[in-house]
Amino acid sequence: MSTTMTTPQPQAQSVVVDDVPDPQVPERPRRRTYPARYKRDILAEYEACDRAGKGELLRREGLYTSLVSAWREQRDKGALAALGRAAGASPATAAEKEAARLRRENERLTADLDKAQKVIEIQSKLSALLDTLATDSSRNSSEG
Repeated sequence: MSTTMTTPQPQAQSVVVDDVPDPQVPERPRRRTYPARYKRDILAEYEACDRAGKGELLRREGLYTSLVSAWREQRDKGALAALGRAAGASPATAAEKEAARLRRENERLTADLDKAQKVIEIQSKLSALLDTLATDSSRNSSEG
């Protein structure tokens, strides 16, 4: 009696309908996105809760503490950035920046022109006054 060992032959696998992915389901899951108002509201609610309430809130919303921490950091950085920014909107394009520069220069030159006109007006009044004084003094000296 001889014993021969046989190796199992791979059998052809049949494709089962359950193995085929549904074409209506996306292949990769999409990331959830959260609007700023939602983040603000969740952070306010989270910070107002005690420890048990925080866990309940996270479970109810399907969030993780790391996400809440990231939102808190974003909020704090955004507040600091907003405080560090100059008030008012800055010109966006090069043309708008040039127009703003020209407006400032025009305002400065207009102010300089107003000063020069006032100086000229004062000088003409001073000249007229000096002429009047000179003619009055020459009359007084000729009479005396």
